[in-house]
Amino acid sequence: MTSEANDILVIGGGVIGLTSAITLAEEGHRVRLVSRDPAADSTSAVAGGLCWPYRIRPHAPAVRWSLRGFEVLARFAERPQETGARMVAGTMTEPAATGGPDADGDPLAAWYSAVPGLRRARPDEVPEGHTGWRALTPLVDMPTHLHYLEQRLRAAGGVVERATFTSLAEAGQEAAVVVNCSGLGARELVPDPQVHPVQGQLVVVADPGIEEWYVSAAPGATDTTYVLPQPYGVVVGGTAHEHAWSTEPDPAVAEAIVARAARRFPALAGAEVLAHRVGLRPAREAVRLEGERLPGGAWCVHNYGHGGAGVTVAWGCADEVGRLVREAPAA
Repeated sequence: MTSEANDILVIGGGVIGLTSAITLAEEGHRVRLVSRDPAADSTSAVAGGLCWPYRIRPHAPAVRWSLRGFEVLARFAERPQETGARMVAGTMTEPAATGGPDADGDPLAAWYSAVPGLRRARPDEVPEGHTGWRALTPLVDMPTHLHYLEQRLRAAGGVVERATFTSLAEAGQEAAVVVNCSGLGARELVPDPQVHPVQGQLVVVADPGIEEWYVSAAPGATDTTYVLPQPYGVVVGGTAHEHAWSTEPDPAVAEAIVARAARRFPALAGAEVLAHRVGLRPAREAVRLEGERLPGGAWCVHNYGHGGAGVTVAWGCADEVGRLVREAPAA
């Protein structure tokens, strides 16, 4: 083992790793966060930033984590220039034929009932043949937010480094506790073949005056529509292609993305394109959030597989990481 100064090693510099590291550092632990890439180049940086439990299981804990995330991000929205978070009104819809949010046994029922002010959308607020919800939710400018998180970690005494580990056993030689927030990298690091990418492509356009967010996504759909106004432009999406590894934008897909969004917001059809982005969501059948003893004796807490909801559940999962570190069994 290395010195006491590195008693917790967090692997992964995206929003999951940063929030876990902050939680531990602010509890008084000495934390070293290690990632291959800077936060600005992580999957988190490509995220649209809407606080909503999207493509994540299991549903019950995901809703609990999401509500904790809502609480924290809503507080951050009081300081938008510093934290990147704002409270923005918007509409979440899906085709009524899928059952929609009014269906019996909806797994997100606890989310709908707990979010302050959330209500069913009126027919004139959704496209024909759709159902949905209206809500005032946090919307996060991710580049600004990730910078804020890194600065907050450093202020708590945490250290941020660029490095790569080939195995958890190797990481366990450097700290008494390892927190594995490696996202898609867990596929090789653990290794965990359940982890796979869900490719998301989006287009950033100049804002033609859109003030609200809008999402239309049927469960399991590969093509979705979302419009997220950010300070740097409007994020227009998107796609959700399972097991697709390419990070190169497809011009035809980008054209289709803008066309879908323009059916709801016609001004987007002629908006100047500022950027094309592709991110790989780290999906898994269920989030892995648990502890285990590594062969060399280090205690490892896994926190990965958050799909499309990393920004939403990060703080709730970080609370669980803190608990799992505190309750670590004796070696």
